[in-house]
Amino acid sequence: MVKVACIRCDNYEVEQVNNAVKKGFDLIGGHKIFLEGEKIILKPNLLAPEPPEKCVTTHPYVFQAVGNVLKDCGVKLSYGDSPALGSPEKAAKKTGIKAVADQLGMKLADFESGKECSFLEGQQNKIFTIANGVLESDGLVSISKLKTHGLTAMTGAIKNQFGCIPGLLKGEFHVRLPQVNEFARMLVDLNMLLNPRLYIMDGIMAMEGNGPRGGTPRPMNVILLSTDPVALDSCVCRLIGIRPEVNPLLIWGERHGLGKYRAEEIDIVGDSLDEFVQNNFNQANKSIAFNLTQSRLRNHVISRPEIKNENCIKCGICIKMCPVKPSAVDWQEEEKSLPPLYYYDRCIRCYCCQELCPEGAIELKMPLLGKVFSKFMRR
Repeated sequence: MVKVACIRCDNYEVEQVNNAVKKGFDLIGGHKIFLEGEKIILKPNLLAPEPPEKCVTTHPYVFQAVGNVLKDCGVKLSYGDSPALGSPEKAAKKTGIKAVADQLGMKLADFESGKECSFLEGQQNKIFTIANGVLESDGLVSISKLKTHGLTAMTGAIKNQFGCIPGLLKGEFHVRLPQVNEFARMLVDLNMLLNPRLYIMDGIMAMEGNGPRGGTPRPMNVILLSTDPVALDSCVCRLIGIRPEVNPLLIWGERHGLGKYRAEEIDIVGDSLDEFVQNNFNQANKSIAFNLTQSRLRNHVISRPEIKNENCIKCGICIKMCPVKPSAVDWQEEEKSLPPLYYYDRCIRCYCCQELCPEGAIELKMPLLGKVFSKFMRR
């Protein structure tokens, strides 16, 4: 059986976070995973340059606590992520990660350039461009944030490694792999290539609803740790009311040997998982009828992004970051005085626009048929 440490942590008070991370680290035998003198890179979720209280990114005190236990192992630490928008340095500074990293003597690694890496064992993808900072390290520790996500229902341990692909290259995967099953298999391949030593999730304050950027903070009061990302994400699904057996990340993760998702194969250590279950957790408004995403059904089943005109500041980020050419969202007129307009026949439902909108002005609206399928799949 694989271990997942489930540790109560009611707030971001520094001592409480440090104690929770250390307890979980000890319970899963974390000190046996690392060798003194190794170069280990920490990979937090730095999706966007937002302050910690918005719950868009890994909280700096969780990041700091992980750094503390690893320094006790005698490893050499660096950190980084490739945010969806803006530079890694800007995101690290705004999120508070840079300040605690500086205190720990950690340098920001290069996540803006990378090299092609072959992965012949890949089921979906056999070549990835990986950030130089990751390639220059001996091992990776993933520190994710518990959030909803329009495409994959939730973002956690497995999806966090998508940020190891530099910059706009991530958008190319959405174009090449518009179906969620293909995208999930790619993420599984990426994790098997990178093979992180340890996965840690900040679930003290999660994000529900219109995640992964425009949702609402929600207390979950838990930190999770494991060497198995499938098992960790499976536990998270159970916490927020998603059936693990219908989540493509977990299905393909187990099928291709990344980990185990079935409850009977997971040993929960620390606190009981049942203490943290929140059945009324507000899911991303996305049909999880994952096998019904072919183009002929898309407009009838899969959620589509819609702009709330009253919240739109007409910044144009949704247009700029749409990976489709020609863009699936564009200005209605040259003077740009009106909110952008969607062309749904072009839209691949990657939800990059919704993910990156700084004002949370883009919501996912599910068609009636999608709601029926979604309700059935969550039973």
